[in-house]
Amino acid sequence: MDRRVSRIEAAATPQRGSATHANRFVVPADRFEARSPFLMMMEDWFAPPAGFPTHPHRGMETVTLVLEGSLEHRDHTGGHGVLNAGDVQWMTAGRGVMHSEMPGPGGVHSLQLWLNLPAAQKMSRARYADQRAADAPAASGPGWEVRVYAGRQGEAEHAAGSSYPMGLCMATVHPGAECALEIAPDERGFLYVLEGAAAVGADSAALQAGQIAWLDPTGAASSEPDRLLLLAGDKPFRAALFSGRPIDEPVVAYGPFVMNTQAEIRQAFADYQNGAFVEG
Repeated sequence: MDRRVSRIEAAATPQRGSATHANRFVVPADRFEARSPFLMMMEDWFAPPAGFPTHPHRGMETVTLVLEGSLEHRDHTGGHGVLNAGDVQWMTAGRGVMHSEMPGPGGVHSLQLWLNLPAAQKMSRARYADQRAADAPAASGPGWEVRVYAGRQGEAEHAAGSSYPMGLCMATVHPGAECALEIAPDERGFLYVLEGAAAVGADSAALQAGQIAWLDPTGAASSEPDRLLLLAGDKPFRAALFSGRPIDEPVVAYGPFVMNTQAEIRQAFADYQNGAFVEG
């Protein structure tokens, strides 16, 4: 089945927080039920001395894709790594993580997705892993390539680095070329256009850089994946597809904590303040 685009949204206008840091919401932190399992996604451009010094998270996961430059991660578990262009970082906050994200000397341009966790996993042990671009398999055809970080696209497949399974791939399509991405009927997805323009989906929705095509589950009883058609315009087209099955649970988010109830949010703050936030 060829998937249709459910709706098109636009990333927010970048805001400059300092001389060396600008960012914008690609996916805003609202309408959690309509976007589940995704909570939000930020696009950041930052260079020293800007960065994100040590800070907490609980109840969710972060998926960070470096588009340009480099990014250094450290956390309380001893996790440490430097991401370069095309690399992905998978971090499960679980019951609690303390981590920092600091740009390399030349700065960094990155996307960071917040992925929800179901209640049964929210208090799991924190973990972290880096994934190198060279380790992500690729599918290709006439005028296109799809690099698979998680999930499956044609013959290319890679296990998800997140605790809650999701798909992530990067599609590059030459001018005038066409390709089809795969997404399961019961998955919600969004395609974020990084450069160029294309006709997307069964209805050939027109998308350009800075826009997001949302793909709601179809409910079709099929074991075969749906196809998302991409027909590039007169310039190279590049976009990232994120996909995952919705989590049918309440979401209560406050700052860096994402839980199911207000009481759990209050407990997260209490644990953070009294030193019982993270596991040793």
